Amino acid sequence: GLLADRPEVAGVDVVAVPPSEIIVSITERVPVAVLQTGNAFSLIDEDGLVIGTAANRAEARLPLIDGGSEAVNNAVFSTVTSVLSVLPENVLAQLDHASATSVDSVELKLVNGQSVFWGSAESNVAKARVLEAMLGMPAKEPAVKVFDVSTPNAPVTR
Repeated sequence: GLLADRPEVAGVDVVAVPPSEIIVSITERVPVAVLQTGNAFSLIDEDGLVIGTAANRAEARLPLIDGGSEAVNNAVFSTVTSVLSVLPENVLAQLDHASATSVDSVELKLVNGQSVFWGSAESNVAKARVLEAMLGMPAKEPAVKVFDVSTPNAPVTR
């Protein structure tokens, strides 16, 4: 149980393979967001567990979930983290904030000021793919303010 106490380890499986092999597989917890409490920045995983800290906002390089440590305790929080956990790294890197007033209104703010209306956590994977594609498109004039992927088969920009 050396590793089991470490917060960044989700699980350790030890399998003995006769005659003399032992296979140890470690499931790592992956940080998907940052929570700010006072001047402290905590890195949290999809389950809301704190798995590390960052010295400052810039070092964290993950979206900040609004609401501080209080945010972890509500249903909205797990909706937000489930959304963040499906986003590819290149999209996560562009996010500044993630928030939701209800489980159906997840919203992401990009570092460049654009926002993404995600909606509910349904069809997360499809929405992530659509968003990645939209973010990869050349910028339009006038610039897009909102990417709406709440209906992934009919995404809208406005």
